[in-house]
Amino acid sequence: MIQKRWIRGAVLSGVLVIPIITAGCGLFSQQTNKTIDPPQVEVKDGLDGAQTGQAALAGQDTMTVYLEDYNGYLAPISIQTTLGKNETAAQKALEMMVENGTYSSLLPKDFRALIPQGTQIKSYKYDKEQKLAVVDFSEAFTDYNAQDERKIVEAITWTLTAMPGIEGVEIWHEGTKLSEMPLDSFPLDNKLTRNIGINIEAADGVNYAQSTPVTLYFSAQTSNDEQYYVPVTRLIARSDTPTKAALEQLISGPLNKKELTAVILPDVKINNIAQEGDVVTVDLQDEVFQSGQTVPTEMLQAIVLSVTENSKAATVKITLNGGSNIVDDANNSYSEPVGRPHHVNAIKS
Repeated sequence: MIQKRWIRGAVLSGVLVIPIITAGCGLFSQQTNKTIDPPQVEVKDGLDGAQTGQAALAGQDTMTVYLEDYNGYLAPISIQTTLGKNETAAQKALEMMVENGTYSSLLPKDFRALIPQGTQIKSYKYDKEQKLAVVDFSEAFTDYNAQDERKIVEAITWTLTAMPGIEGVEIWHEGTKLSEMPLDSFPLDNKLTRNIGINIEAADGVNYAQSTPVTLYFSAQTSNDEQYYVPVTRLIARSDTPTKAALEQLISGPLNKKELTAVILPDVKINNIAQEGDVVTVDLQDEVFQSGQTVPTEMLQAIVLSVTENSKAATVKITLNGGSNIVDDANNSYSEPVGRPHHVNAIKS
C-alpha cells in the first residue's frame, strides 16, 4: 500500500494522524515502500489573464497541457514557462505539445507530447462570442500513427478548454477546416468540447447506446514515485443524476487498478449531493473519521475536480459526518466552498 495519512482506527489523541505503512487497507491500492509526495495543486480565486485563450501578456506563467503518460493515459501537466509579449497562452500551450518541439526540454520525464513532430501553429483565433478557439495547423499535423488520433484530439481539446473563456475548439489544416481527422476519421464537423471525453473506458456490461459518461479523477505515479491526477471518462448505465453517479464511481475506484489508484476508501458513503446555483454541496459519511482529523489532500482535490467536471458548478462544499470544519493534510481549510484549481500536476522535469 502507498503511504497514507488518514489511518483507519489508528488515531493519536483523537486528533493527530501519524503516517505509517499498512497492509490490507488504505486510500490507495498500489504497493510501495517509499514516501509519496501528493500531487502539486495551485488554487487561485480569480482568473489569470495569461490563461485565457486571447491573452497576450509577458512574464512568468504556468501552462497546463495534456500529455500522454508512460501508461498511455492523458493527464494535465502544469509547466512553468515565460509568455512573450506578443504570445497568446493558447498558442504557446499548443507549441509546447509538439513532439520533440522547441519546448520539449520543459516536459517532465515519463510524459510525451502528441501533436506530430514538425507541426507549426499557422494561426490561432479566438471567437469571444462563441467562446471558440480556432487553430490552423501546418502540413506535418497529419503525420501521426492512427492509434494516436483520438488522443491527439482529446489532448488539444482538453488543453484549450481548460483555459477560461474557451468552451469549444475547431481544428484546421493548411487553411481548411477539417471535417474529420485524416487517418481514422475522428469526426470534426461540429466544434469539439469536453463532451468528447478523455481516456474513455466502459463499466462492465454497459450498453454504449444507453450510457451516461462521467469523468473521474484518479491517482497515478511516475517512475520517480511522484503522484499526479489522471482524468478518466467512464461510460456507466444511464443516470439522471450524473454528479452523484460520478461520485459513486469515484468511490468504487479505477477499473485499471494496475496503473491507477483510488483516492477514496470504499466504505465512505454519500449522504446527499445538492446543487444551488454554482455551488455543489457533497455530504459524506465515514464511521471511522473523527472530528479534528485531517483528510487526505488527494481525496478532497479529486472530489472537487470530479464534481466540478460533471456538474459544471464553480465551487464544491464538502461536509463529512455533518461537519464542515475540514482540513487536509497540507493544512488547507475546506470549511468554505472550494473552486476548481487552475493547475494540477506540477511534475518535476
